[in-house]
Amino acid sequence: MTHPQALTIAGSDSGGGAGIQADIKTMQEFGVFGTTAITAVTAQNTLGVQAVQVMPLSLIAAQIDAVATDFTLTAVKTGMLADSDIIACVAEKIKQHKLPGLVIDPVMIAKGGTPLLQESALDSLRRLLLPQACVITPNIPEAEALVGYTLQSRERIVRAARELCRMGAFSVVLKGGHSGEDDAADFFCSPQDESWLTSPRIQTPHTHGTGCSFSAALCALLARGLPLPECVARAKRFIYQAILTAPQYGQGHGPINHFTGRHIAG
Repeated sequence: MTHPQALTIAGSDSGGGAGIQADIKTMQEFGVFGTTAITAVTAQNTLGVQAVQVMPLSLIAAQIDAVATDFTLTAVKTGMLADSDIIACVAEKIKQHKLPGLVIDPVMIAKGGTPLLQESALDSLRRLLLPQACVITPNIPEAEALVGYTLQSRERIVRAARELCRMGAFSVVLKGGHSGEDDAADFFCSPQDESWLTSPRIQTPHTHGTGCSFSAALCALLARGLPLPECVARAKRFIYQAILTAPQYGQGHGPINHFTGRHIAG
């Protein structure tokens, strides 16, 4: 039995809840064989990030080359890219290998507050990577950094999503987990569709890896060839169930339950 193959370009999380580890777990749950290019190694757990070591550009490029020239990739996602040089390297490799179905998770800050993307790299992200994106999945603080204004209302969220599309992204899922609303409402914007996807807000500290896992689910579903709106809806259901059934590991912001993916992968 063969499975679709996808690539995640992201940082490693030694705690296993986010980054490369979360991506691989999520892709597996959705029936996709995951490959990796590691951009950084972090020493972290549910209490926070203790250390970060960025990989050399030559090694990041070599990882992408090695995977792209051997596997039949039908989707790719990016997570932690750390700085402008890495963004430029990754953007060039994605273009060189004509990698399809690019999902960009613009990782900027760890759950505990540690910065994971240099502020100076925002322009590179806008110019070099966004125009290649099939979908970008910022949360509210990440979207605010990209568009340069606060998103204090649904009207502003809609405005920001449309602006990110004008920057070059084919579609945007602007996640509302950081809003003060009773529901967790995400706004999906593409040339063919604009819609709100809502789920009940779950009051829990165990949400580590939600952004990585959501974008990995999207990537896996795109790799399987599903229509984009269906990919977004399924990924949303996966994250809701994964938070709802979080296993409460660790002493801080614990990971979500990646095992729930198999029940809704379809």
